Amino acid sequence: MGTIVAVVFLVLVIGLAIFAVVRSVRIVPQARAGIVERFGRYHRTLLAGLNVVVPFIDRLRPLMDLREQVVSFPPQPVITRDNLVVGIDTVIYFQVTDPRAATYEIANYVAAVEQLTVTTLRNVVGGMDLETTLTSRDKINSELRKELDEATGRWGLRVGRVELKAIEPPASIQGSMEKQMRADRDKRAAILSAEGAKQSAILTAEGERQAAVLRARGEAEAAVVRADADATAQATRARGEAQAIATVFQAIHEGNPDQRLLAYKYLEMLPEIAQGGANKLWIVPSELGKALEGLGGLFGNASRDGARSPLPSDDPPDALPGSDGTGSITRLPL
Repeated sequence: MGTIVAVVFLVLVIGLAIFAVVRSVRIVPQARAGIVERFGRYHRTLLAGLNVVVPFIDRLRPLMDLREQVVSFPPQPVITRDNLVVGIDTVIYFQVTDPRAATYEIANYVAAVEQLTVTTLRNVVGGMDLETTLTSRDKINSELRKELDEATGRWGLRVGRVELKAIEPPASIQGSMEKQMRADRDKRAAILSAEGAKQSAILTAEGERQAAVLRARGEAEAAVVRADADATAQATRARGEAQAIATVFQAIHEGNPDQRLLAYKYLEMLPEIAQGGANKLWIVPSELGKALEGLGGLFGNASRDGARSPLPSDDPPDALPGSDGTGSITRLPL
């Protein structure tokens, strides 16, 4: 009987020793921390790795996560300065830096951060109107982070970032904002269309002006070229006529013509002069009549020599006094 009792006692002692060893050894994972209490009071903080505690005396509280945590809070109604209620939901990024303070300074730090975020958000947004609230996300984020970081520092927390997920104004305000944005877009589109039409008209007018200038310049240059060509042609014709006159004059002087030859040449030119439809009256000098008389005498002498005169005999033309009072001119009817 005594042997059995001794064996049982030995087994109990061994089992108790194993249990004590197991209870005294604590392995804390990375990025975790444990709070050890001895007789109900804080004793020390266990860090990552192998740790030994006194069994039955030290008590290890649940491990705390030291990584940065992300908590999303539901939309909260916030009143702006212009008395409009908007719903704002936020996202908080925080990290436990002091496990002891996070355990003993606050009962539930997540709920505390949520309520502190709501009150700070209402304080910040309450000083802004709706338009400023919608366009000042960065300012609101920085203000919230600053206030929360200062308030949660004694809780052993560090707020890294605060983000506003959404700002939802009332439905009526959203409709008005959509109408306003639509009107602004229509206004900008009309302004852009007007600017485009203006630029198009300016460019068209500029092009027409340049085309007119170039056309006028081309016409002026063409007129100058034509004038130069006409002047050159007239000068060439004048030189040719002058040379022809000089040649004829020289030939006449070299041939030494008499009055009868000149009268005969004049008679040869009469048919060409008579071709003009407006010629009704010719006025010739009286000396031409004398030349004709001489020419008639020449042909008369030729007829006495046996030749027939080619000119018919007509009545002598009427003689008119000349403009100088000394000679006379003869009017020949057509």
